[in-house]
Amino acid sequence: MKRFLAPLLSIVVFALALPAHAQLLPNAGAGVTSSPNQLDRIVAVVNEDVILQSELDNAVHAIQQQYASQPGQLPPQDVLQKQVLDRLILMRLQLQKADDQGVHVSDNQVDQAVAQVAQQNKMTPDQLRTEVEHTGQDFGAFRQQLADQLTVQQLHQSVVHDSVSVTDSEIDNLLASPNYKAGEIHLAHIQVSIPSGADAAAIQASAAKAEQAINAIKGGMDFHAAAIRYSDAPDALDGGDLGWRRMDEVPPAFADTVANMKPGDVSSALRGPTGFHILKLIGQREPSKQIVTEYHARQILIKPSELMTSDQAQQKAQELYDQIVNKHADFAKLAKDNSKDDTTANIGGDMGWFAQDAWGTVVTQQISQLKDNEVSKPFQTGDGSWDIMQLLGTRQSDLTTQMARDQARQAIGNRKAEQAYDDFLRDLRANAYIKVLVPELRDDTNTPAGAGKSS
Repeated sequence: MKRFLAPLLSIVVFALALPAHAQLLPNAGAGVTSSPNQLDRIVAVVNEDVILQSELDNAVHAIQQQYASQPGQLPPQDVLQKQVLDRLILMRLQLQKADDQGVHVSDNQVDQAVAQVAQQNKMTPDQLRTEVEHTGQDFGAFRQQLADQLTVQQLHQSVVHDSVSVTDSEIDNLLASPNYKAGEIHLAHIQVSIPSGADAAAIQASAAKAEQAINAIKGGMDFHAAAIRYSDAPDALDGGDLGWRRMDEVPPAFADTVANMKPGDVSSALRGPTGFHILKLIGQREPSKQIVTEYHARQILIKPSELMTSDQAQQKAQELYDQIVNKHADFAKLAKDNSKDDTTANIGGDMGWFAQDAWGTVVTQQISQLKDNEVSKPFQTGDGSWDIMQLLGTRQSDLTTQMARDQARQAIGNRKAEQAYDDFLRDLRANAYIKVLVPELRDDTNTPAGAGKSS
């Protein structure tokens, strides 16, 4: 199966990494169907919605296909079904909340997502459609999955935007803290949840499950396989891989443990706010100085409008270029009189010093070809405008300190966002009506945090 069934990490331009809760769960027709005479049954009720046996079967089958070359990494069938059902419930709850809040995605956004998935797999959208249908899936259902994921991403953005802010004081405190660690680490984790409002027996059951996972790893089980088998986290079926992250993004409760680990080490079971966590340090890399090329330039931007066609805008830009190059007209005066860029026109088109990609790839391509004081020929920008640029200077700047502050801001924001959305999900689930109707699919001994109301 092609990699288009892997989680999509960059469908939307978004400051935060895609939350694990929004990862793509294959559930379109994946080759498992009910016979004509077999009635589909409801396996779970989620508020006023239901999850059908066929949905669960198709999702489980898709996961099995994904691990077809490594079937030993999957847990027993009953455990896998519970994990997949739990993820389906969590997705359904988020989609319901998004609908309540009026969060929806357009067909155009889904089209863009399809195009991006196709590009990531070196295909055209038509080739992607053919490949999806070749695997036995319905392309309409595949599009719906992408729409669902985009919807959850927008919900996540809304929740985080309303609850997360980072102050300069927090950045200063983090950078000045003796516990601040530079560099990046590649982590994987296993999370064994503790139910909301759990009693001593439930906490002990979670601790025992975490200990089983540790013993399995010590006994030779691959950490990736152990995460699939034992973890309650939404990323369990992805092997618990957290990817590369900066040391300052590690929750403070775990930072000291991680700081003392070497690549390949596995931690003991660490008690956190939502349960027990087992961490594996896969790799680490030291920070390096951030030396970047910066340019000082000025521009004259001519925009098409209701009174000026694109061809007329191009002709106007060419006339201004001829005045500058052939008649030695004053660039700054022409910019002030003619440029339609609101941020630079009044200061003679001066763009100040900027990093290589600050104004986009088109500007970068043009500016990198110029010598000091050279004027570019008119070129078209991404929005159809015509631009003339003059390079005033080039320099190499050490942005290590500034980038450290930017990274600290992002790390604090990511940490707060992760906690805020986790709290949101726990709240969402605790206040939902969830009833699993099939006894063998219930997991009463270790129900994920905030299992919801049931009867």
